[in-house]
This record gives sequence, C-alpha cells and structure tokens, in this order.
Amino acid sequence: MKFTVSSSALLSLLATTGKVISNKSSLPILENFLMELKDGQLTVTTSDLETTLIGSIAVDNVEREGVIAAPAKLMLDSLKEFPEIPLVIEVNDTTWEIQITWSSGHLSIPGASAVSYPATQTLGAGSKNITLDVDMLVSGINKTIFATADDELRPVMNGVYFDFTNTALTFVATDAHKLVKYAAEHTGDFAAAFILPKKPANLLKNLLLKEEEPVEVQFDAKNATFQLKNFKLVCRLIEGNYPNYNAVIPASNPNRVLIDRVEFVNGIKRVAVCSNPTTNLIRMDIANNKVNLTAQDIDFSVSANETISCSYEGQPVTIGFKSTFLVEILSNIETPTVVIELADSTRAGVFKPVYDDKQSSETLMLLMPMMINA
Repeated sequence: MKFTVSSSALLSLLATTGKVISNKSSLPILENFLMELKDGQLTVTTSDLETTLIGSIAVDNVEREGVIAAPAKLMLDSLKEFPEIPLVIEVNDTTWEIQITWSSGHLSIPGASAVSYPATQTLGAGSKNITLDVDMLVSGINKTIFATADDELRPVMNGVYFDFTNTALTFVATDAHKLVKYAAEHTGDFAAAFILPKKPANLLKNLLLKEEEPVEVQFDAKNATFQLKNFKLVCRLIEGNYPNYNAVIPASNPNRVLIDRVEFVNGIKRVAVCSNPTTNLIRMDIANNKVNLTAQDIDFSVSANETISCSYEGQPVTIGFKSTFLVEILSNIETPTVVIELADSTRAGVFKPVYDDKQSSETLMLLMPMMINA
C-alpha cells in the first residue's frame, strides 16, 4: 500500500471514525483503524462489535493497493501535529510497518495484519428501506436524546425509539421521570419501529451536521444502517418492546401556564441553589397569572423564592418538580415562550413550545412531579 493524502483530510476522517473505538475494547484488534486502499479511495473502518462506522476519502498517486490495521491512538497523535501538507503513506506488506513521509521528515508506526478484524454486521433478507430528510433526523435525535436512560435493568429505555407510520415518524425517549416525543410529518408505505442505542445516536447526530443529502436507512429486527455521502453507520439495535408512551401522556390538562421560557429557566436556577441537594425539589404555586417558585433545605436553614409573571388559565395549583430535570427540559425547547399543561399535583406536567406559525412537527415533553412534604 502506497499513496499520497492531505494531512488534514486524513486527520478529519480518522478523528470522526475514531469516536467509535472503545477505551475498554474486548478485542485488541478493535483498538486499530482498518484502512483499505482500493480504486483511489481510502476506506477507514472502526468498530466496538456493537457499532461500526465506515468512512472514505479520495487519495492521490496510488502506487499499491492493500489493507492494514493501524493503531488508532498513535495515528491520531501523530497526525494532530501536522499542518496542512501532503503526506506519503507506505505500508510494508511483510512487516506491516507504516511509513509516513513529508517534505522535511518521516515517521514509522507499527501496524498489524487486518485478517482478524471482525466483519461488519449484515442485514437479513426481510430488511426495510426508507429515505429520511437530514433536518428531520437531526431534530428528532437532538430533541430526544437527553431524555434517554442509563438503566441496565430496562435496556429498551437506553435509546431513541423510532416509530414509523404511514403519515409520521415519531422519535421518543424516556427515563421514567421525563419523556420527550417529537413527531414529524413523513410519508411512508409501512409501519415499523426500532430502538437506536445512545452511542450510535450521538455519532449519527454529529455526522449529520455536515450532511445535506437525504439519508438512506435500512433496518431489520437486529441491526440498522445509515448511509450518508461519505460515511456508513452500522449498529446493533436494542431488542425488546418499548413502553406504550402515549398511555403516560395525560389526556386532559385543564390548567395552562403560558410563560417566558428564559425568564422561567433563570428563575429556577436562582431558586434551586437553596434546594435540598438530594431531591433538588422546587415547589411551584400557580395562581392569579403568577408562578411562585420556592426551594428550601431545612438541614442548612436556607430557602429561596421568586415570583414570575405568566398567563394562567385554570384553578390554583401547587406542584413540585426536580429542578435539574426542569432546566433540562426547558433548555431543550427553542421557542421564547413555553406552555405548561397541568392536571393536578400528582399527574405529569406537559411542556410544549409555542410557535408563531404552523409547524410540520410537534414537540411534547413530559415531566413527572415530586411529592411536596407539607
């Protein structure tokens, strides 16, 4: 293998694909980049057995094709020190030594045979194909991923749920305390669903930021592939039945609070300083177009309260929420105004963005209340 490549283009490719590599790899070979040169394209594959990312770039002056396993940390540490210059990379097919040469010097890195590198997961014959808009995919993952759980006992809640119908694609994430549902208009010819784990969801979110073309998605009961312009993400899905998320969303919420989101978040943050560090409980008393926020920690004799103006329809309500979850939910809503729909102090609060015009998507965030000690 021998070719010429831009140092920054190679570093960008390796840095992106390198995010898959786990610090606690079960197989030593997975601590390497699988680099294959063929038809003027350098293809780099990384895997942790659950998730595989394949990226490619065009290279110049190809003298010999080949394949090698290159140590990830050494390659990245070396390339980070180069300015934008052409590099000649040559691999000895007998000793697997990688020689990197530039105008004023060269370095040598030990590589390895790629024979033992695991094969990429393949999809079954009954797999489904669908094309998704990039912006919809980015929005769906961005709005939901923060609400995913880290629960070893309930692994289905550790990912983003994709729910396809003939008219919509709904993204859902929940950790049993908070739930986010983002539904976007989408025309399809089948109903299906899968749970995308958190790690590939984060990788996909970052890859899509540079993408403009629609994304080809293919999935079966166990695996999914996302085909982008220069990258292909293959991942094992979380198997199991996702909870019935519609069942936990309260159908009737007679009390509605319309409030400035930024003012509300800042008020919560100020008052939360005096909340009990174990519970982070904030009490909200809502009546007469005002929300009174109260927090106290009896052990340290500290307390705080703040009153924020709002537009309120309904009976006076007192409800408690965990302040960290409140801030998290409100920070993931992008509109200046938010509407909070409440039934009573024991049922979940529903948070929705307020838009000036009609949207092709719908965002709903739900937060379970906490018990207020009288």
